Amino acid sequence: MRIHKKLLSLLTISIVLMNTTACSQRFSALNDTLKLAFIGDNDAVLSTQQVNDIPYASIYAKIDDVPQAFIVLALAEPLFTLNKQPTPTVKELKWLSADKAMLVTVNGRLVKTHNLLTGDLVAVESQQADPLLLGLHLDTTPKTWTRTIDWQPGYHFGYKVNSHFDFIATETILINETPTQALHYLESVVVDNLNIQYQNEFWLAPETGHVIKSRQKIAPNQPFIEMTLLKSFAS
Repeated sequence: MRIHKKLLSLLTISIVLMNTTACSQRFSALNDTLKLAFIGDNDAVLSTQQVNDIPYASIYAKIDDVPQAFIVLALAEPLFTLNKQPTPTVKELKWLSADKAMLVTVNGRLVKTHNLLTGDLVAVESQQADPLLLGLHLDTTPKTWTRTIDWQPGYHFGYKVNSHFDFIATETILINETPTQALHYLESVVVDNLNIQYQNEFWLAPETGHVIKSRQKIAPNQPFIEMTLLKSFAS
């Protein structure tokens, strides 16, 4: 049961207080939002109205067979390139729990985690842009990607990871009670040095290529994390 509760605590709603001048307002918003969180043996499910009434980007998140929880966005920061230059139009979205566990995404891709019970993704590095970021739905976007990843526990640094993307079908999925058309892609992942293969899944908005749902691993032998975008971040 301890492991179960720890995993659930990762998915507890949290809001980071950005500045001291708005503390009372933000504490009030946090208290109101926490009333909507559900921690138990069933999935957290909010109505469309409840999601829309909360002034923060939000997702459902689920680790393997642990019940899903509702999480709001804590921080949105510029994505930095390998030469440390910011990319103004691309944001790293940081979803932070009350116990300091964090999921970091770039257009739906998990690029870093912190304080997860099973292990953490420390870094993702590549000389190539992630096809998800370029727009996987576009004919001009490469359907392969090579990067290196670092993860813990243990000394797992600089492991080469190769991916190949395949379009599966146009599907209708439920997002926030609404039937939503999505492009379903399969990412076949190979870690040659470990002789490990697995498959991530992404569902994209047809018009923009933005990831609206995913099921992905942060590293080999780690559990799958499912995320569903309920309310987008407005930059």
